[in-house]
Amino acid sequence: MNRNEALRLLGLSADAASEEVKAAYRETAQILHPDRFASNKKLQERATEQFKNLQEAYEVLTSGKGSSTRARGTVASSAEEAELNARLAGISAARKQLLTQRDVALDERRSGFAMAGIGALVALVFGRKLGVLAVVASIGVACAVWGIVKVVSAQKTASILNDHLDELAAEKKQLLARLDEIG
Repeated sequence: MNRNEALRLLGLSADAASEEVKAAYRETAQILHPDRFASNKKLQERATEQFKNLQEAYEVLTSGKGSSTRARGTVASSAEEAELNARLAGISAARKQLLTQRDVALDERRSGFAMAGIGALVALVFGRKLGVLAVVASIGVACAVWGIVKVVSAQKTASILNDHLDELAAEKKQLLARLDEIG
């Protein structure tokens, strides 16, 4: 890949500064990262191929304009930086997915609280009567129990998702620190 192809791939002009190259690379890496397409194998394979081209373009643009006299340290650090940026993009995508799952679990917990409260109220109001109203009270008790089970289950799921989010935040912090060391 030559310099012009690399610039075209990143959507940059010929006079782009190194900061513009880094910014364009990071944006494009977040869009093309294969982890974003984990649910679709075909798209993930295409994204992997395009991501490799993106990394090659970045190396061409950050290694002395594609010259063959580039320093080994620059190539190594730009490759490491590319890998770290790719991992950061993956963390961002995973975080987004975990937040969505956690929001669903919290919604389930809220509906469980509502069901438990309504069921308990119905059981208390109609529990003292006999006949048909006793059936309504039994349904109220069942709803209350179901709501409590739903609350406990959703709380456990939300807790696990929060733990995963904390792990991702710690890993992101480490990667950002490493990126600061490199460049």
